[in-house]
Amino acid sequence: MAYYDGSKLPLWQWAKEYTLADNFYMGAFGGSYLNHLWLVCACTPRDENAPAAMRAQVDERGFLKRRPGSPASALLGDQLTFDGDFTPDGYSVNTTQPPYQPSGVAPAKGGDATRTDPAKYALPPQLLPNIGDRLSAKGVTWAWYSGGWNAAVADGMQPPEAKRAVIYNREKGSINFQPHHQPFNYFARYAPGTAERAAHLKDYQDLAAAIDKGTLPQVAFYKPQGSLNQHPGYTDVQSGDLHVAELIAKIKASPLWSSTAIIVTFDENGGFWDHAPPPAGDRWGPGSRIPAIIVSPYARKGYIDHAYYDTTSIIKFLTRRFALEPLPGARPAAGDLTGAFDLAM
Repeated sequence: MAYYDGSKLPLWQWAKEYTLADNFYMGAFGGSYLNHLWLVCACTPRDENAPAAMRAQVDERGFLKRRPGSPASALLGDQLTFDGDFTPDGYSVNTTQPPYQPSGVAPAKGGDATRTDPAKYALPPQLLPNIGDRLSAKGVTWAWYSGGWNAAVADGMQPPEAKRAVIYNREKGSINFQPHHQPFNYFARYAPGTAERAAHLKDYQDLAAAIDKGTLPQVAFYKPQGSLNQHPGYTDVQSGDLHVAELIAKIKASPLWSSTAIIVTFDENGGFWDHAPPPAGDRWGPGSRIPAIIVSPYARKGYIDHAYYDTTSIIKFLTRRFALEPLPGARPAAGDLTGAFDLAM
């Protein structure tokens, strides 16, 4: 068990000035991949035809089966189990690659460079409803901005034998783009060549330019590039913290500020231990507690919001704000973040 003192980091200062939600949980029991999907659809993707070798194996109690040679108890050593990227009934819960570039699965040699090699496994295009669908149906403008998106698309479309310079590249100086952090790239509606993809999947440079011009869409999601996402093991906390804090400052200094609400949160808790038990939920979550900061001229100032929220609360907030058709996976018990705002303003 370990911790670090973040009180001198830039995001902490934003949290002190505006609202910190200290009872906010990641949407799903899982890692970055599953929680990015829960951010946009409150759903767990599925492939009924997922290969058997990729599915977890469980015993009659529903526990993971131990592999031969695994100790009888964790007190005696590491447990070796038949874990998998899929549940036995075909739900994708651990990192599975998107079917479109940028992806960790290269295109086929001589094939469609915008897709993955069909001879290698990638998650089939998903058809489940998501928040993008709901926003578009209501005529609300929106975009998903991602650090390094344009570079990653070009990198992914290289011949399969070419070394990836951007995608999952941890070499010094690389942006280390993470394809499994791009949830809309898993959905058929946003496939390469579609008008929806061109309209909604954008690069960080597009975000910066839109802020400068005052032309941000009504809803903007932003995912920093891998080297700035604070992930344990391949980057650090401080660089990402500074990056996001500077972006908030940029928005606050722009004409957009007077009509903006910014929600800063995380896909999962980075493997850190936390003492707060998640509230009762369902098969998929909620998981561990994560930070969430709400920064806005309408947010409560110097406030700690103790209401129960999880990742689906962001969906619920957008659903309430724009009178959208609700997504079925958004948890009824989770708040919609309005407790973070001074509604009298």
